[in-house]
Amino acid sequence: MKNYLFIAAAVSFSLISCKKAEKRTETTENPDGSVTTTTVETEKSTSLDSAQINATVEKAKEKLNVAGEKIDAAADKAGEKLQKAGEEVKDATAKGADKVEKSAEKVKEDLKKK
Repeated sequence: MKNYLFIAAAVSFSLISCKKAEKRTETTENPDGSVTTTTVETEKSTSLDSAQINATVEKAKEKLNVAGEKIDAAADKAGEKLQKAGEEVKDATAKGADKVEKSAEKVKEDLKKK
């Protein structure tokens, strides 16, 4: 989901980073009395550069991948701990069941004696 947001932001920034052109007409009078008209076109680019945006998006992707790997590692560790805890619970219930069976046998023997 975050990858899509970063990609959408990069696309929108690249569209915004279009160049703006400004045309001015300058009229100058020459020493001989003639008039010269020149058209000056200046291009202004926005401060956003698509190469910088792409580099930022790539860095963000790398950071997201690293974060994803860390999350996977943490999930694996948690899974191992849960598996270990499950085995300990199984062992504890087995021991408890043995104790209950032994107690039941003792109660039967005590009832037979009476």
